[in-house]
Amino acid sequence: MEALLLLSGGIDSPVAGRLAKNQGFQLSAIHFSIEPFTDDSPERKSKGLAQKLGIKNFFKANAGEHFKQIAVKAEHKYYFVLSKIFMQKVAEKVALKQGMQCLVTGENLGQVSSQTLKNLGIISQAVSLPVLRPLLALDKLEIIRLSEQLGFFALSKGRESCDVLGPKHPSTSASREKILEQQTRCGLDSLVENCVKEIEIVQI
Repeated sequence: MEALLLLSGGIDSPVAGRLAKNQGFQLSAIHFSIEPFTDDSPERKSKGLAQKLGIKNFFKANAGEHFKQIAVKAEHKYYFVLSKIFMQKVAEKVALKQGMQCLVTGENLGQVSSQTLKNLGIISQAVSLPVLRPLLALDKLEIIRLSEQLGFFALSKGRESCDVLGPKHPSTSASREKILEQQTRCGLDSLVENCVKEIEIVQI
């Protein structure tokens, strides 16, 4: 079965990818670049991790300006939930076009605001493809230990850049109605369509 891994360059997503591969999934990866709000180090890390995972097909989504529109046009406290929905919607379109059956993410329960049980439930409803979360019930220390054992940690460690446009006080308990309202407010469906048009395919 083929799956598309949302690969950030951080600690969690490559571990999730390895666990999915161990279950027999064939992986491609998609990375969401936040340039120009960060440098290209997350992309370089993601490509290195993709190599370690044996991934050949690497999709780069130039999403920085799209994330900015979410941050500016929607209520800022919902940014992390909306940005996760945006990424999964883009990833789903790529996966369906490539004939893949599911998405894989490094999300785990309760670690950050967008990963509370309620917010994850809302994010999961945004796409029709199954979203596999191999790390869902693990805590950060367990994930770090796995990252070290699998040989990812030296490359994955360092400053996370995914929160550069995020709020100081994010919502931990959004309602589906509010998130749908905010998606309309920031024109999220148009942002998704435009992002998909700009995706680059990189051979690793």
